[in-house]
Amino acid sequence: MNKEWVHLNRTTNEYLIGRRAFISNALDVAAFQGKIKCPCRRCCNMFYHDPFEVDQHLYVEGMDPHYIDIPWVEHGEQVYTSDNISSPTTEAHNERSPENFMAAMLHDVFGNHVHMDESDHVGESSFACDETIDVHQFDNILREADGELYPGSRKKKLDFVVKLYQSKLLYGMSDAAFGSVLALIREHFPMCETLPPNLYYTKKIIRALGLDYQNIDACRNNCMLFWKEHVNDIVCAKCGASRYKQRKANSGTIECTKVPKKVLRYFPIGPRLQRLYMSRYIAESMIWHSEIRTDDGVLRHPADSPAWKHLDNTYPNFARECRNVRLGLTSDGFNPFGMHGKPHSTWPVLVVVYNLPPWMCMKQPYIMMSLLIPGKKSPGDAIDVFLQPLIDDLRHLWTTGLQTYDTHRQETFTMRVALLCTINDFPAYAMLSGWSTSGEKACPTCGDDTNSLRLKHGKKFAFMGHRRWLPMSHRYRRHKKTFNGSQEFRNPPKPRTAMDCLLEVTGLTFRFGKGAKASSRKRGWNDDGHVVGQWTKKTIFFDFPYWKDLLLRHNLDVMHIERNVAENVIGTLLEIEGKNKDGIRARVDLVELGIRHDLHPRADGARTKLPAAEYNMKPEEKRMLCQVLESIRVPDNYSSNISNYVNIQENKLIGLKSHDYHMLLQVFLPIAIRKVLPKSVVTVLLELSRFFRHLCSKTGTEELFNGLSKSIALTLCHLEKLFPPSFFTVMVHLIIHLADEAAVAGPVPYRWMYPIERYLHLLKSYVRNKSQPEGCIAVAVNLDECVSFCSMYMDDSIVTRRNRHGRNYDVQQCDAQQGLPLFSSQGKPASAVDTVLLERPRFEMAHRYVLVNCPQMAESLRRHMSHVISSRGRRTTIYDAEREALDSFPQWCRDNVPYIYSY
Repeated sequence: MNKEWVHLNRTTNEYLIGRRAFISNALDVAAFQGKIKCPCRRCCNMFYHDPFEVDQHLYVEGMDPHYIDIPWVEHGEQVYTSDNISSPTTEAHNERSPENFMAAMLHDVFGNHVHMDESDHVGESSFACDETIDVHQFDNILREADGELYPGSRKKKLDFVVKLYQSKLLYGMSDAAFGSVLALIREHFPMCETLPPNLYYTKKIIRALGLDYQNIDACRNNCMLFWKEHVNDIVCAKCGASRYKQRKANSGTIECTKVPKKVLRYFPIGPRLQRLYMSRYIAESMIWHSEIRTDDGVLRHPADSPAWKHLDNTYPNFARECRNVRLGLTSDGFNPFGMHGKPHSTWPVLVVVYNLPPWMCMKQPYIMMSLLIPGKKSPGDAIDVFLQPLIDDLRHLWTTGLQTYDTHRQETFTMRVALLCTINDFPAYAMLSGWSTSGEKACPTCGDDTNSLRLKHGKKFAFMGHRRWLPMSHRYRRHKKTFNGSQEFRNPPKPRTAMDCLLEVTGLTFRFGKGAKASSRKRGWNDDGHVVGQWTKKTIFFDFPYWKDLLLRHNLDVMHIERNVAENVIGTLLEIEGKNKDGIRARVDLVELGIRHDLHPRADGARTKLPAAEYNMKPEEKRMLCQVLESIRVPDNYSSNISNYVNIQENKLIGLKSHDYHMLLQVFLPIAIRKVLPKSVVTVLLELSRFFRHLCSKTGTEELFNGLSKSIALTLCHLEKLFPPSFFTVMVHLIIHLADEAAVAGPVPYRWMYPIERYLHLLKSYVRNKSQPEGCIAVAVNLDECVSFCSMYMDDSIVTRRNRHGRNYDVQQCDAQQGLPLFSSQGKPASAVDTVLLERPRFEMAHRYVLVNCPQMAESLRRHMSHVISSRGRRTTIYDAEREALDSFPQWCRDNVPYIYSY
């Protein structure tokens, strides 16, 4: 194809001729239902448009720069090798059509497995049975995919079933409604009798396309798994509890059934990672971090972080293969019956693939379920028992690897996997790390050097002493009564390395299950003379050979920390009951500590009067703040409607979620407090808001995060001068470590719980049978994996979760009858069309504006001005020539440029 026109100025006639020739050729060889893919900078060959829309997009946006220098296979260009065989990219384009997308998917998923030589498979693991696909199973699936929907139909049965089930998931169709639709189709279209009769058989067909999961029985007391050498045991080897449920027989005796009391669902991680490389649409993205990522010192992705680079430098053999996978692991509990349902805690363990580029990483289709730990209670520290299958496979994937076929490079390689970090809220942090996050040494970063104070009347620990992070010469270090009554000349705590943690837990034993709390551990010193402190166990992650070498193993979750800090601030400012950190007990603690004498309670007869602090507001000021928040109107999908949570009568906020606190602290609260609080309080809260706003940005540098670490230390000291000690819970103290972690591990959006919480919300919707919530979730996740994978091979004209536009997506409305881009409207009309008649002067002003700002008319206007100037002589000024040209330009266009002016 002729590509020279792409590099020309878009206002020239040569660019216009080349653009239209390109569109005309694409219509002949690469059109689908009269539309072609748009290669502009905005669409990037992702959407089909009418030829006229493609023409306008190329003129306004220009060609996608990544598409210019590669074969234009999306528009019919054929690339031939020395053997006259089309390239894989061309084959992928030709196979991605409504007629044969399922055949392409089956070839990628099963074909390479079937034809892979058995000698290529190395090592043994618990998922070894999933590495190869039975040839007979593959033939059955191909036969099913090749079967026609009805005799003489050009549509395939499997294609139709997958698309129909995709619609069920996409639009939230109930199981009963889906079964009714199937029955209706079979009843009114007898030729479609090959369709599955109900939802059960539909699921059976679709699950054959994907990877199944394993059921592993567990002790009801969380002591052990009936797995590996214990797979045939009937009773627990540690507590003696029965593996199966028991029932009373008709004879009156107790007999054992074959129904297990507790079942762990395990989704093998190896085959699921293999599929990422076997798919022609994801394989190239898996090496984005190595071949496409810009390494300019800016932290945009975990691959830019020192933690990633430190692992590569420590293990160069692992880093040499760019296709090796880096993962993040996260776990959190949720109640599948909702907040108002019966108490139940299900704990999924999810895996995030960090190899993917920013626009794919942390997105729902690429968050993989690995374990589904059953309720009814949280596993607590015994979560290590349930993690054993996953840890065993990840250890095998690190040491031995797994033979994987790379569709992008058309070769087989040994894929190895490393776990970079865990992402959890603070209670789950304790479960996975083994460090107790409660008590006086709750901070896992400061460790035994945590500065805490037990409040006698507040009955809680206060975590203050942030002057330790200030420069040694700072004046705040010498202040006494303003802070805790003493000077501060200590250095900040030295962060502990993994080797320090490993040394502390050496010899520490922990027994899971029944009776573990009575004999699990003792605080102080263990038998070998090492300090135990807050340690409750040696975490199972130390089974990885590389775990001791990671710079950051467990992340502090910014989402929950920000929520708790914002809740403390708003609750104290508005004096919301249950969330206010100031009160009679907080003031009495000030008396006990002998600090902040101006806030000490004072006796007023039989009553005790609390002096007003700087942050205390009058009722009318609280009402003003609530009125500002109630008046907030935000664009759709920007945040929730904050005004719905404001109660002006009671001057408080009710029912805020984590993201609501996120928006309040960073955006809305700094606006609302400016007129109702003193400047000293507003300045401190603005500093806090600025810190979180910069911390949560998608990009940053090590210098930026190091600067934030220094600034937040001073901000916390200002907060100590302002608020009472009860304000400083451990979550407020953890702010001091967030910027340091960001400088080590990269941007926060890859290490917080927002994507995970959204995924958990989806899992709740999968529960249809409330007597078996985990079973419903496991089956639904497995089906969702299959359909989500199939959707990549579907044509772009089919709406799927991957290409569905948001409800605020604005399509450029451009009428072919009014083809100039100036007349195209962006967005959808908010109301009915209203015709407005302009007076003659305003009409001429609008007319001239259109002519001057229309790119197609610019060259003609310039030529007409030159003609006016040459005809009037040298005495004509440019201003006069331009005015005269505009006056006569409309008629001149009608005479000389009728094609363009007809619009």
